Amino acid sequence: MFNVIRNKSGRFYSRQTVYSFSAARKQVAMNCRSEVLEVSVEGRQVDEAMLALLHTILLHRSTGKFHYKKEGTYSIGTVGTQDIDCDFIDFTFVRVSSEELDRAIRKAVGEFKEALSNSGSDGMGQISLEFYQKKKSRWPFSDECIPWEVWSIKVNVVNLANEQERQICREKVGEKLGEKVINIVEVINRHEYLPKMPTQSEVDNVFDTSLKDVQPYLYKITYQITDSLGTSVSTTMRRLIKDTLAL
Repeated sequence: MFNVIRNKSGRFYSRQTVYSFSAARKQVAMNCRSEVLEVSVEGRQVDEAMLALLHTILLHRSTGKFHYKKEGTYSIGTVGTQDIDCDFIDFTFVRVSSEELDRAIRKAVGEFKEALSNSGSDGMGQISLEFYQKKKSRWPFSDECIPWEVWSIKVNVVNLANEQERQICREKVGEKLGEKVINIVEVINRHEYLPKMPTQSEVDNVFDTSLKDVQPYLYKITYQITDSLGTSVSTTMRRLIKDTLAL
C-alpha cells in the first residue's frame, strides 16, 4: 500500500519523502563539529575560567553589525576588544567590547557556578556553548535550530588545603588556560564549515542581531552537573601542586 500525507496547501507527500526529509535533518546534525575542553579549578576560580574560555570562543565567532544598503549589498561594522585581568588566576584574556554580550555570558556562567557550588565542593560539571542556524522546514516539520559547532567545557572543582596551595593553583590554572586559548584559536583557524553570509531577509537565521554593538553567530549556553568527581584533570592538578611544593 502506498501511503501519502496531505499538507495544508493541498500538496501530497509520500511517506518515503517525509522519511527522506528526516534523514537529511539527521545528516546535518551528524556534521556538527564538537570540541571538548577540560579544566580543574578551585571554587572561586570557576567563573573567571569559564568567562575566559567562552569569551575567547565568542571573540572569534562574532562580527560587527551588518549595515545593508540593498538586498545582497552590505558593510560590516568594527568589533572592539578589551583586555580582562582575572582576580584569582594569573591570566588576562581578550573579549569583545560589548557590555550586552558580557552580561549574557556572565548570567549563564553565574547560574552554572551556583549549581556547581550547590552540588558540593567535589562537584563536576559541564558548560556547553552551541552555535546553530535556523532552517526553514517543509511541512509537516516545524522550523529547526540546527547546531553546526559545539564547545563543551568540563570542569572539576578541587579542594585546596591552604593559601600556599591556592597561590600555586592560581599560577597553574593560568598556564592551563593559556594552553586552552591556543587550542581554541588553532581549531577556529581550520578551514571548516561556517554558515554562509546571509541576505538581509535571512540574517536572523544565522546571527544574533539583538545586540546593538556586536553580532555573534546564533548561540545558546547550557550546563549540566554531576556528583562524581572526574579523576584525570583533577588528579593532574593536585600532582602539579604537590610537585611544586616539593621543589
